[in-house]
Amino acid sequence: QVQLVESGGGLVQPGGSLRLSCAASGRTFRSYTMGWFRQAPGKEREFVAAISRSGGNTYYPDSVKGRFTISRDNAKNTVYLQMNYLKHEDTAVYLCSGRSSQWIATMTHQYDYWGQGTQVTVSS
Repeated sequence: QVQLVESGGGLVQPGGSLRLSCAASGRTFRSYTMGWFRQAPGKEREFVAAISRSGGNTYYPDSVKGRFTISRDNAKNTVYLQMNYLKHEDTAVYLCSGRSSQWIATMTHQYDYWGQGTQVTVSS
């Protein structure tokens, strides 16, 4: 069992940057593949990024590739999402997720654990 708590959301202007953090409880964090998803009002949850257990492999959809970077610090039980060149359409609740598998995944049902989310609003 792992508990996930996101932080770092807020209001930012278009073109700006934010760094989200997700702190995980427990001593088995390094055994989880981690992901970030987002959900805007009235829309389905959308995959944003994923990272392997060691951090050596990452994956992004085209919508954020080149702008977002996922990373992790296994010593601190934390995964990060650096978001640059933010757009209005990036506005959403961002959720951290974890799965007890070595394989990166992009579908919500493939993840076992979820945080409560942190709001990101991109507006001028």
